[in-house]
Amino acid sequence: MSGHTVLKFSLTMALCLVSAGVAAQGTESVDGRPNILVILVDDLGYADLGSYGHPTIRTPNLDRLAREGVRFTDFYSAAPVCSPARAAFLTGRIPVRTGIYDWIPPGSDMHLSAEETTVAELLRDAGYQTSMLGKWHLNGALDADQPQPDDHGFDHWYATAGFATPTHLNPFNFVLNGEEVGPLVGYACQLVTDEAIRWLREDRDPARPFFQFVSYHEPHEAIASPPELMASYPATQNLHEAEYFANVTNLDLAVGRLLAALDEMDLAGDTFVLFTSDNGPEMLERHPQAHRSYGSAGPLRGKKLQLWEGGIRVPGIVRWPGHTLPGSVSGAPVSGIDLLPTLCAVAGVPVPPELELDGADTTPVFAGENLERKAPLFWYHYKAWGGPRVVMREDGWKLVGFWDGPERLRTDSSTMRPGDLELIRTTELVRFALYDLETDPGERNDVAIKNPAVFEAMRTEMVRLLADVQADARRDWRESWLRRW
Repeated sequence: MSGHTVLKFSLTMALCLVSAGVAAQGTESVDGRPNILVILVDDLGYADLGSYGHPTIRTPNLDRLAREGVRFTDFYSAAPVCSPARAAFLTGRIPVRTGIYDWIPPGSDMHLSAEETTVAELLRDAGYQTSMLGKWHLNGALDADQPQPDDHGFDHWYATAGFATPTHLNPFNFVLNGEEVGPLVGYACQLVTDEAIRWLREDRDPARPFFQFVSYHEPHEAIASPPELMASYPATQNLHEAEYFANVTNLDLAVGRLLAALDEMDLAGDTFVLFTSDNGPEMLERHPQAHRSYGSAGPLRGKKLQLWEGGIRVPGIVRWPGHTLPGSVSGAPVSGIDLLPTLCAVAGVPVPPELELDGADTTPVFAGENLERKAPLFWYHYKAWGGPRVVMREDGWKLVGFWDGPERLRTDSSTMRPGDLELIRTTELVRFALYDLETDPGERNDVAIKNPAVFEAMRTEMVRLLADVQADARRDWRESWLRRW
């Protein structure tokens, strides 16, 4: 890749001096390796945080995290919907290659195969303690004959298979290490934080580094928020918008408690922290429960389930004392699909050469260096709504590819149907458009005609990558689970 993908740090000489001080304060865990905390949230929009420009929602803890680390302007999810994004997050592979094509409904036979290698397995095998807390959503049930979080590398897990049921308030479907917990009292994000902190205080071995994966349900519908936080947003359009804003603030409070626990246990200086979202914001009133979906993609086009920027570009913040520059801003295109190789590099764990990864080690970005990729960032979601089915980003260019296959209605919340597997493996692209994201992040102006060499090179690579991914798609799922939820 060219120097077009260079870090765009907002730096001053004073910040450089601050960095030197922070580097001196950064320490390592007892065995010389950093701890790792990954915080993944659900359906948070690109512009839903104060540090990303939201004019109303209060997110002081996440804004502080951005001031203490690097805030990415071009951070991506690997898919515009939850389960495929999470599969890529843990495996470093384009989701279609793992057999996760869409969101996984309750009782589905679709799951992340035990054949896949996850970052949790690699870190655990290298001596890290591992825990997973919150939304799993990589199988049909947590009591089914399917791989569970512990089969994918997590020694300790406190999770729901998918959504918090019935809402974020008083969920009853959490499972602790394979045992049903029963009805709980409180809000999901705070309950997850309670267990995350308890594990850090009581179960963690201080002599070993840890990898903690905290996967919050918020702000995915069905939303429930504390009344006092709702009351703190009186100027919103309606109570539904106030409840969404309060939900994000409640999430921020939960993250703040978790970060404060790291401070109290003197772990913050030893810990790599990543915060991001699994996809863009839900569309308002797309389905019956989406009447509180007031998430914002800011200036970006599209939302969840779409491959326009608003569906896949998400907040991304990294704090790693001594390695990231406080208050810096990076325009390097990075993705959740880069998590596995990046965390392995952070931990000093070799990536097995037999793993066929699509993600890249992004640690050079932290040092202000260029990020080299073997292949461009690539997305394929056969059921994307109202736009392209395949997109690719290289440097500041984004190519989008359209097909002539069937459209799904905006109100259709079904997962896969009979015949979809064949569609995924055989679809062909019939039309393309090229966007310059540096000058046109809203994807309004097709510049293919003005840039014929860039367009033709990217079109050729997109067609090649699509064929490669289609050939690698899993073919062993039964069609019995292809049903409406």
